[in-house]
Amino acid sequence: MLIAGNWKMYNGPAETAEFCLGLREQELEGVDVVVCPPFVSLAAAVQLLAGTEIAVAAQNVHWDDEGAFTGEVSAGMLRELGVYGTIVGHSERRQYFGETDETVSKRVHAALEAGLFVIACVGETEQERAAGETEAVLRRQLAVLEPDDNLVLAYEPVWAIGTGHTSTPEHAQEASAFIKSQVEAPVIYGGSVKPGNAAELLAQPDVDGALVGGASLELESFTAICRAAIRS
Repeated sequence: MLIAGNWKMYNGPAETAEFCLGLREQELEGVDVVVCPPFVSLAAAVQLLAGTEIAVAAQNVHWDDEGAFTGEVSAGMLRELGVYGTIVGHSERRQYFGETDETVSKRVHAALEAGLFVIACVGETEQERAAGETEAVLRRQLAVLEPDDNLVLAYEPVWAIGTGHTSTPEHAQEASAFIKSQVEAPVIYGGSVKPGNAAELLAQPDVDGALVGGASLELESFTAICRAAIRS
């Protein structure tokens, strides 16, 4: 069971240090825990979580080793910093920054080639869901990905991200099972995961963990979700 906290554009180095010092003290055996801070906070997280089983991952990575790509960071740079993995293709990257299935594929491939662990995100919008296009959208997004020992897929229905609207456990299970039928890889669920709904979501047979957004910013709520994963 994997629980990854996506901090998005929150928690600078000082806040990251405080969080990681607290996280070190938690008893979380029995669950794989990952924190995904902003780029500027990765070094602090790596340093303070060194010697623990808690991994640090970035929120994005470029597909080239180096070059004139202002604002981007390469897989080699992340590896040099001591980062374990990266998120790729989050819906906010697709929605606000022009990420496409093609660029997701290139980023995933480069990260895996460099030895990083990858959480690749897929999911439908509210309009696509209403039109009954969930499986078609997932099939298209997954078509550019191939199984890899270091690849995990995150099902994140866009209509449930940051909205407070959570997918029902039944829908999370159905979508996760479909994703596994397309690409052989573990599937975690992302979309308004909270301590109050984590246990039911994580109890689904094809849900292998959670990609947690807002609830990962507070140590108490994040560790509560981790403990729900341990019990599931």
